[in-house]
Amino acid sequence: MSVEEGKTPVEAVHSVAIGSDHGAVEQKTMLVSYLGLLGYRVVDVGTFGTEKVDYPDIALSVATLVAQGKAWRGVVIDGAGIGSCIAANKVPGVRAALCYDYATAVNSREHNDANVLTLGAGLIGVNLAKQILKTWLATDFGGGRHAKRVDKIMEIEKRFLNDGKVT
Repeated sequence: MSVEEGKTPVEAVHSVAIGSDHGAVEQKTMLVSYLGLLGYRVVDVGTFGTEKVDYPDIALSVATLVAQGKAWRGVVIDGAGIGSCIAANKVPGVRAALCYDYATAVNSREHNDANVLTLGAGLIGVNLAKQILKTWLATDFGGGRHAKRVDKIMEIEKRFLNDGKVT
């Protein structure tokens, strides 16, 4: 099913893809457990240890699962969250947002219909990360005046795609 159709396969409705680089693996592990407690099916793409990995590779894995409809939402954690956000936003159909507090979590979902959350483990502790994650997952897209703007974001993306499809 394509992202453009705006549909998610039934098996992905309550699944969250998550990944981190080596510097954020501890926070990711805690958030994986927390997602389970919240009732989400978790797709953990790694990393699973402290051996160095490159955050763009992890961001790509998470963003691809979301763009292809194999995960409902995605979460990527690195040191600051910035690089992962940039990398994830290169995947067509992804609207990644770096959130660092309650307000940015709500805004990114209500106004921008973000489908990938990025977090900076070096900047926020696990309790704040849990609050942001729970808020972000529970917040619905506001639609209305915001839908027109999100549509414009997607139109910009389509201008730079060859065939308009995620592969």
